Amino acid sequence: MNPDDPLLALLACPLDKGPLSLLPEGEALYNPRLRLSYPIVDGIPQLLPSSGRKVSADDHESLLTRIEGSAT
Repeated sequence: MNPDDPLLALLACPLDKGPLSLLPEGEALYNPRLRLSYPIVDGIPQLLPSSGRKVSADDHESLLTRIEGSAT
């Protein structure tokens, strides 16, 4: 999955139905509101509520920095 993929605009978090951010390496989708990371396995986003991995506060800040850095 790449940042220009039109599918990315359609994907939403299964819990809060809000938008997700693609991490720069394309290995996961991130919901900063709930601090959940959803893996992408073989190009397929795993968007089941049980697939979300809780992210620590330190990792959250790091991920936000990486996402903002890739947007510029």
